[in-house]
Amino acid sequence: MNRDSSTSSSDTRNTDRDDPAPDGNVTENPMASSGSVLLTAWPRAPSLSSGIQGDDNLQSMLVGTVMRKIKSRSWKKQRYFKLQDDCATIWYQSKKTGNTHCTFSVSDVEAIREGHQSEVLLSIADEFPPDRCFTLVFRGRRGNLDLVAESAEEAQSWIRGMRKLIENLENMGEREKLDQWIGDWFKKADKNKDGRMNFKEVRDLLKMMNVDMNEHHAHRLFTMADRSQSGTLEDDEFVLFYKMLTRREDVLKVFQQYSADGQKLSLRDLQGFLRDEQLEGGGVEQQAKRLIERYEPSDTAKLLNAMTFDGFLMYLGSAEGSIFNPQRRGLFQDMSQPLCHYFISSSHNTYLMEDQLRGQSSVEGYIRALSRGCRCLEVDCWDGASGEPIVYHGRTFTSKILFKDVVSAVGNYAFKVSEYPVILSIENHCGVEQQNVMAQHLNHILGDKLLKSTLDGRAPVGLPSPEDLKGKILLKAKKIGGLEESFSGMVEDALTGEVSDEEEASEIEKDHLQRESIRHRVKKSKQHLSKELSDCVVYCKSVHFSSFKHSRIHSKFYEVASFTESKARKHLKDAGAEFVLHNSRQLTRIYPSGFRTDSSNFNPQEMWNAGCQFVALNFQTAGEGMDLNDGLFNQNGHCGYVLKPIFMREPGSGFDPEMPQNWEGYRPVVLTIQVRSQDAKKHHLGAGGTVMAESRARK
Repeated sequence: MNRDSSTSSSDTRNTDRDDPAPDGNVTENPMASSGSVLLTAWPRAPSLSSGIQGDDNLQSMLVGTVMRKIKSRSWKKQRYFKLQDDCATIWYQSKKTGNTHCTFSVSDVEAIREGHQSEVLLSIADEFPPDRCFTLVFRGRRGNLDLVAESAEEAQSWIRGMRKLIENLENMGEREKLDQWIGDWFKKADKNKDGRMNFKEVRDLLKMMNVDMNEHHAHRLFTMADRSQSGTLEDDEFVLFYKMLTRREDVLKVFQQYSADGQKLSLRDLQGFLRDEQLEGGGVEQQAKRLIERYEPSDTAKLLNAMTFDGFLMYLGSAEGSIFNPQRRGLFQDMSQPLCHYFISSSHNTYLMEDQLRGQSSVEGYIRALSRGCRCLEVDCWDGASGEPIVYHGRTFTSKILFKDVVSAVGNYAFKVSEYPVILSIENHCGVEQQNVMAQHLNHILGDKLLKSTLDGRAPVGLPSPEDLKGKILLKAKKIGGLEESFSGMVEDALTGEVSDEEEASEIEKDHLQRESIRHRVKKSKQHLSKELSDCVVYCKSVHFSSFKHSRIHSKFYEVASFTESKARKHLKDAGAEFVLHNSRQLTRIYPSGFRTDSSNFNPQEMWNAGCQFVALNFQTAGEGMDLNDGLFNQNGHCGYVLKPIFMREPGSGFDPEMPQNWEGYRPVVLTIQVRSQDAKKHHLGAGGTVMAESRARK
């Protein structure tokens, strides 16, 4: 019963912070003894600054440090960075007109990268050694902050200190997270920084939080919370206002339905809720005890082995209260089947951070995609200056990055989230000379991670499994001849193996895209293929698709065809069952139409319905497409591979996604979700809130 945990209270802070408000204490009220559940406050959670004594790194950060903020090779400015006394906010001096300083919350920092691990820092690698450089990676769409310290010691002090602060945040309990979250909003709304908030500031706060509320009702709650009758809310009064603001009657009814006395959930009451509503199995008593210990803010209630309404809300607002089945979060599927039996998390034009025409190209796109569990990355390669291949959206105004930097990023981040194989989908537009350079970079940088031969050294008869390929990086690209010729030694000469331009270009041409800058790039051309690069392709040879009949008779299991979304839909409509059959034997990649110059996404579900494995999306674009992608791949340990249903794996199932009712095993399942309440902590994100799901599926 609750929202998905991916946007818990600790993840909902704004990126820019002002100076912290003074510390305050909230006195805990005793548990209610009347016939209704009272709004109670809880003791102020321990500050993040607790334990700072004795930590030299944090002490140094409190004093402050001058560092260079780097935006490009030509933009390098000194800034004074300082950790605020709340140990939750970083302040730095900026000389922008009308803005003398900037702040950001430690909670907004997702990771710290040491050395030259961004394009910006790589661009100045000849000026500053890696031990003085580091990058702060922010959550969401905010750009990274690249910094150069005056010495390696100062850089390490900030790196260790930031990691310590992030660790402290991650170790916070739910009560502390909520307290921190409320404090952040208080500081954001307190425009004049006097530690108080008048009604106008409260009204502005509601707008910032995207809360649509009747002004008369809001003023009534404000007056009720103003216990000092000063016309303003101080720290503890704001907590009370927040609790009244977020009071959810429907959830209260559920609480009282399971509460024997209407005031608290006894251990037995809570067990009933877990069994009936959360559909928990065995060990419910121990689970109920653990939830009380973890989420109940009242020490009095804990002594009684009970949970108050506040504790109930905090539990529902946690990852453990998520509607997502906890048994599916870890790795639970069979990973020993052929690659073609899995849906594989896939990215389109992975290097792009924005649109397809003028957007920025960045290795950050690869790092972010891999951090989200993506296992198939696209690399568009073109001849670059000084003999170095480059990556960008060819013949557009997107920026260019070096191929070797992409390979380095993939090598560094490929297996941090998942140990299962990564596939590099190469769109090759380079001449033979720079193709050889590509092969050299792949071999030199990736080393043993790059798969260059079949697993057993013999001609294979089928695709290996994700389990077989753990820790390996595969190339999906054009190849001279096939695997059979590789073992017989009868491979064409390097310069006679001709390959066509990328499939996407011809599809764009057929779509008659009305943009001259794009129409130029779709000219048919022939190019020669380097044997060195061809030898790096093993199980994923890119081929042109003729027809399902031709594929059924002639295609090899290691051949991969690619379709635009429009062509895939046509195949779905005309021959859905054959499409599913094709995907039970071979890998297929689907990518967005050339019309999607804004980097929008199609609905991936219709492609998964045909058993397509590589359904490539623009990972940089939020929306329904990526929500569905995240929903599918959040299961199975977030490893990027999800086993397809058995009727999509068996050649003789006859399943047609366009006419599922004709399939013999057709038994539709209906999932009904009843929204019980909106969570105020998510209003400003435009998302749903606390829900109760009827997870008993009806057939």
